[in-house]
Amino acid sequence: MAAHARTPEQIRQSIEENRRQLGTSVERLHKEIAVLTDWRGQLVKHQKNAVIGAAIAGFVIGGGIAAFGGLFRRKR
Repeated sequence: MAAHARTPEQIRQSIEENRRQLGTSVERLHKEIAVLTDWRGQLVKHQKNAVIGAAIAGFVIGGGIAAFGGLFRRKR
C-alpha cells in the first residue's frame, strides 16, 4: 500500500465533506441567481436612472418619428 493511501472511512468522510460543501455552494448560487434575476428589485433600486433612460428613449423615438414624418410631408 502507498504511503498516501486513505482508509475507507477517510474516503467516506471526504465524500461527505464534499457533499456538504457542494450543498452550500448550490444554495449560495441559487440565492445569487435570485438576486440577479430580480428585475423588479433592480428597477426599484435604479428607478431614477430607469425613468431618465425611458424619457430619453421616448424623446429620441418621438423625434425620429416626427423627423421621418416630416420628410414625407416635404416631398408632397
